[in-house]
Amino acid sequence: MRVLAAMSGGVDSAVAAARAVKAGHDVVGVHLALSQDPQAVRESSRGCCSLEDSADARRVCDKLGIPFYVWDFSDRFKADVIDDFVESYERGETPNPCLRCNEKIKFAALLERGIALGFDAVVTGHYARLTQPVDGGDGYLRRGIDPEKDQSYVLGVLGSHEIAHCMFPVGDTLKPDIRKEAANLGFSVASKPDSYDICFIPDGNTQVFLGNRIGIRRGVIVDTAGNTLKEHDGAWNFTIGQRKGLDIKQPAADGKPRYVTDIDAETGTVTVGSRDDLAVGIINADRLKYLHPLMRSGNFDCEVQVRAHGSVVPCRAEVNTGTDQMTLRLEKPLSGVARGQAAVLYLPDEEGDIVLGSGTICGTVSTTALAAEPETQ
Repeated sequence: MRVLAAMSGGVDSAVAAARAVKAGHDVVGVHLALSQDPQAVRESSRGCCSLEDSADARRVCDKLGIPFYVWDFSDRFKADVIDDFVESYERGETPNPCLRCNEKIKFAALLERGIALGFDAVVTGHYARLTQPVDGGDGYLRRGIDPEKDQSYVLGVLGSHEIAHCMFPVGDTLKPDIRKEAANLGFSVASKPDSYDICFIPDGNTQVFLGNRIGIRRGVIVDTAGNTLKEHDGAWNFTIGQRKGLDIKQPAADGKPRYVTDIDAETGTVTVGSRDDLAVGIINADRLKYLHPLMRSGNFDCEVQVRAHGSVVPCRAEVNTGTDQMTLRLEKPLSGVARGQAAVLYLPDEEGDIVLGSGTICGTVSTTALAAEPETQ
């Protein structure tokens, strides 16, 4: 096959490309230029899109003897990831920009251009696997075997079209073994640290970044009884589950810490409550992605994960394909679930590692609220 190897400049994408070459594919390496901000692409940036990363990616491709190109997706990255990130916070959500980048840029946009140029698939260094196709159908997305590095959650927002044109060569290997393989291949990135932080916020200060773009929008912090505790300069300063930085002078009646339990960006009202108030029993989600036939079956039992490295809990899913929405009734409460996060569903089989699909969380019901509901006859 003729494949595009997405070269991030890290060790995982380097070994993925090498394995694709070894498998006999016609491989072309591509590094994505995603930012026009000089600071965001400075050398030693803590994100994943620096000038240093581009140079590392080129050296790997040179060593493999494959072509290397840099594709400028900065305009699309700004619109689909950076602007979306800011707008999501303006709506009182807590987005994960890495999920949106995977969905809109690293797969959809890259694959769209790649297919137009005659490529068959995209190869990446993500820690995930694909099942073998059955009866001519598509394979299914599965967890990588390294539980510490599994990235099936961040890939769960992809559509079936993207999954059908993906290759994840490193998903069947533990990370330490990937580094050893890179060292044996003579790659200079073998010991390169993993990227972290949001790539377009290189100093890691999300509040300053949002404040410069959203500005002051004063509102109030209230307790669960509606009593005003203090004013604030913007609801975007807060996230569900936040405890530190609230700067509330008067202690709670029980003397226990307060946590952000709700954000109403329209009115600027931030609600704080107890740790128990963070427990969620029902999750509502929209913008559904269907990666397995069970996802379209209406009501079914599954497991849900709401953070990249969070635990899974059993739930009953009620999917309405007509409205493209779903309700998840959790068997065990989850704490600190926020609008804007992804809810990725997994098949509850003996392995529990096949992704059914996903949705973007648009609402929750706390266990406290559920307990207060009158019993139905």
